[in-house]
Amino acid sequence: MEQNTVENKNDITLDKVSRSRWLFYVQLFCMLAFMLGGCYNLYKHKYEGKPEVKVQESSLYNPKYK
Repeated sequence: MEQNTVENKNDITLDKVSRSRWLFYVQLFCMLAFMLGGCYNLYKHKYEGKPEVKVQESSLYNPKYK
């Protein structure tokens, strides 16, 4: 009895090399998207500058006493 099968070269489940290459590219894309998202989040929440903080005069480098 003869089996009639049609070979589908676009099917990644049959070819281990093709599947591993596809998974590598998916993993690479996910890591790149994660890194770009993290960099954008750090840029969005960046430090804006020094706030004006009141410091006691007795705790300065050259303290001033009353």
